[in-house]
Amino acid sequence: MQKVPLRWDDGGVALQAKELERIVAVDWSGRIDAAGQRRHIWAGVWAAGKVTLEAGRTREELIDWLIAMSRETPRMVVSLDCCFSFPAWFLAEHGCETIFDFWRKVAAGQGERWLTRECDAVARDVRFWGAPHKRPEEFCGENLHRSMRLTDMDNKITPRLLEGDPERAAKVKGITPKSPFQIGGSGSVGTGSLRAMSSLLRLSQEGFRIWPFESAKLAGTEPQPLVVEMYTRLMTGAVAKSNEEARSLYLAARKKRDEIYKRLDRVVLERALASEDAFDALVSVLEMVRWQQDFMRLKATKDNVLRLEGITWRPGILNG
Repeated sequence: MQKVPLRWDDGGVALQAKELERIVAVDWSGRIDAAGQRRHIWAGVWAAGKVTLEAGRTREELIDWLIAMSRETPRMVVSLDCCFSFPAWFLAEHGCETIFDFWRKVAAGQGERWLTRECDAVARDVRFWGAPHKRPEEFCGENLHRSMRLTDMDNKITPRLLEGDPERAAKVKGITPKSPFQIGGSGSVGTGSLRAMSSLLRLSQEGFRIWPFESAKLAGTEPQPLVVEMYTRLMTGAVAKSNEEARSLYLAARKKRDEIYKRLDRVVLERALASEDAFDALVSVLEMVRWQQDFMRLKATKDNVLRLEGITWRPGILNG
């Protein structure tokens, strides 16, 4: 089991963070059919030093499973590969003062209405795009940023990264920025995100803390499980994930030089080789294990915009 390094408080006193009991990285899916959900939703699970990969659950079944595990191991962190919110101006437009207000609106049916492509009974919000609808003009060119949250701009717009952090820039090289308003086409995140929000609301109601809207409460005598937003490309780096040979080369190289990967068993590696979704779940859970001590110290953001938009978790980030 990986040793949790010492951390230091503001007074220079060494702190030893308690190890987490379980870490789960979910490669989410917005597919509407149950068969597609069971095929594409994968979870990488770390517990007691062992990593497993699991699939075969619908979104609802997955949430039931996470809740059940949290009763057994409340010192648990879960990541979901989707956007937890939309740009702050969009929430304000719909009268939502908190992220929980927005999730309730989405869960009450508004989310599926936004996902409606063509329906005489429902007026389509043209700001949601994807085949056959093109990106609206109001989100093009110099107005691209309006379709994204601050965290999307930070993690996915490469010019800023090239100037400030070449290593992170390399991780997202060649990736077109994606907006939660995109609900169709390659790499779209909007459908899965909208269909995750009712699940996030339920997890919150079942005692999960959701960062950055709430601080982590993983320590103490009454710990609560934590949920964070994940962007798998920040975990995997530049690799052709849809190509089995590329996945094989990536995992083989990591297994040679990375202690965490060296411990993986044959079954887990075979599953990651056979499925891009399983591959994403595996790499993501291993990076969460590597940085597990940071989850203990995540604090709720005090920024008024980020309190509505959320923040994508990445290694090394502590506070919003």
